[in-house]
Amino acid sequence: MQTPPEVIFKDVDRSTWVEEYIAERCAHLEKFSQEITSCHVTVSQEAASHRKGNRYSVMVEVRMPKHHDLAVKKQKQILDMQTQLPAVINEAFGAIEKQLKKTKALRRNDVKAHDNGQPHGTIEKVFEGEGYGFIRTVEDDRQFYFHRNSVLHDEFDNLTVGTEVRFTPEIGDEGPQASSVQVVARHSEQA
Repeated sequence: MQTPPEVIFKDVDRSTWVEEYIAERCAHLEKFSQEITSCHVTVSQEAASHRKGNRYSVMVEVRMPKHHDLAVKKQKQILDMQTQLPAVINEAFGAIEKQLKKTKALRRNDVKAHDNGQPHGTIEKVFEGEGYGFIRTVEDDRQFYFHRNSVLHDEFDNLTVGTEVRFTPEIGDEGPQASSVQVVARHSEQA
């Protein structure tokens, strides 16, 4: 993380053991993504009930580059803070870890793939004169840009709309793009 994690206590006495536990969980987040720039955790106590105990909530906010913010809030009635608060902290961090995994997968353009692990699609558009085109994936109907230089075996000039291809997904400056584009079947071969 670029900045140290920030822990805020609202209507809760500051506690060293809670801060240390949260610091451990924040450090663990970096295993899910090295792109995290900051992490803010708020531990707060809400309206108290004599019969049910105090309601505590834990909110975890994570910032990643390109203005991507993730946030999770978990709350629970707690009678014994020492034993029950870590469970609420774990729930909040578990939820944020799931969000980080999804975000990382989307950024890598992970899509369901066939045999060799590469996404499968068809050529949707080809701009021969400009040297680029677009692929539409079969699995999830996403569009990927590709450049002439991304097509293997100098096959760019042979591509037509409907040609079946496999490729390696990447994130480019303008969005999803394909590299290592390999022709699987020509449009005429599919018919």
